[in-house]
Amino acid sequence: MQPFDLFITHLSWGEDGKYRPVLVYVVDTDEVGIYQITTQFGNKSEHIRAKYFEIKDWAEAGLDRLSYVDTGTLIDIPMAQLDGKTPIGKLTEADKQRFLDFLPY
Repeated sequence: MQPFDLFITHLSWGEDGKYRPVLVYVVDTDEVGIYQITTQFGNKSEHIRAKYFEIKDWAEAGLDRLSYVDTGTLIDIPMAQLDGKTPIGKLTEADKQRFLDFLPY
C-alpha cells in the first residue's frame, strides 16, 4: 500500500455506513490517512465544491466514472482495514501532481 493508491473500503458513521472508494494519502505504522472519493459534485454548495479535487484520469485510476476527492477531511483508519486488499488503481502522475498542487498545505 502506497500513497495515491485507491481502494474500496467500508466507512461508517454512527450506525450507518457504506462501501466507497478512497484515496490513500498517508501511510503510517498503525493507521492510514484517507480521503473519500465521490461522484456527487453538481448538487454541492460552492463552499464544498471548492474542496473537491477532480480526478481527470478517472478510468486509468480504476474508477467507473468522473470522480472527485473530497479533501475537506483526512480520515484516519486502522491499517488492518486495508491490509491484504488489492488497490483498484492509483492516481496517474499527472493527477498526482495536480492533487499536490490543489492541497492548501
